[in-house]
Amino acid sequence: MTNILIIYTGGTIGMINDPKTGALKPFNFSHITSNVPELKRLNYNFSVHSFNPTIDSSNVTPEIWIELAVIIEDNYQKYDGFVILHGSDTMAYSASALSFALENLSKPVVFTGAQLPIGELRTDAKENLLTALEIAAAKNENGLPMVPEVCIYFDYMLYRGNRSTKFDSEKFQAFTSTNYHSLAEAGIRLKYNEKYILPYPEKPLKVYKYFDTAVGSIKLFPGMDPRFVSGMLNTPGLRAVVMEAFGSGNASTNPEFLNVLREAINKGIIILDISQCLGGTVELGHYETSDELSSMGVLNGYDMTFEAAITKLMFVLAQNKPIDELKKMLSISLRGELTKLNGQA
Repeated sequence: MTNILIIYTGGTIGMINDPKTGALKPFNFSHITSNVPELKRLNYNFSVHSFNPTIDSSNVTPEIWIELAVIIEDNYQKYDGFVILHGSDTMAYSASALSFALENLSKPVVFTGAQLPIGELRTDAKENLLTALEIAAAKNENGLPMVPEVCIYFDYMLYRGNRSTKFDSEKFQAFTSTNYHSLAEAGIRLKYNEKYILPYPEKPLKVYKYFDTAVGSIKLFPGMDPRFVSGMLNTPGLRAVVMEAFGSGNASTNPEFLNVLREAINKGIIILDISQCLGGTVELGHYETSDELSSMGVLNGYDMTFEAAITKLMFVLAQNKPIDELKKMLSISLRGELTKLNGQA
């Protein structure tokens, strides 16, 4: 029989109303069937691993990502799939980070959560949980896991984790993946878009347990003072920065601003250029306003989300390889997180 491990980290999904105060409080997730009796009707087994204490997703750190990776590694042979219940605010960061930490993943790791607590009458938690479990248990016609990758299921849509971003704080449809097709849609049936799902790996799972947080981010805006950028890039210990540029990767041609970037790159700081736009890709050199960036050595982040870009930087820097090798890793797709301009993911 299929076995699924539910990993409960915290978040809205695990809240119920206190009958005395009316305030929301976490409940014991090992008693989940009392709140979701439909779980008793599933034709597979599941177990629950709860974080103690539970974590508000705003307090998630790389140490939590490593803990999740280790839990999966320790239970990899016992379970056919994993469902991670996580606060939605930083879910895309955690899903992106875990995708990099779990190389050659051959089993589903499905993140889900909710906008309303599981104890609320109109909650989205039950559907999200039940369908996430179904996805984690699904097999293809060859008996292999249907979705052997880290993904996010939310409001009837399954997305690749490192292609997802939270774009709405109120609607049940909280996540989107504008630069990559959905992996599945849930309606009367679960419809899998198999050609967009990562292939089943040939090598065994390899788990990485380090992230380097010597990274930063700069979001460009008209009128930005180059001294601010200089202050950021001269932060002691800084190794790399995600630069959220305009449109297809464009930036000001102000000589002072460009000199600040050039000096940082010459000191060995990596600058990864992504777009502020939800959709589209970076094309360095396509316009004059990005040609200078390309010439000085700013790296093309293509169509990566911010969440994928920043966690990929942390992951890659932790490999402690020569800078040329780090730059090469950043410029290729490691876990399906980017699509190059020739259309190859």
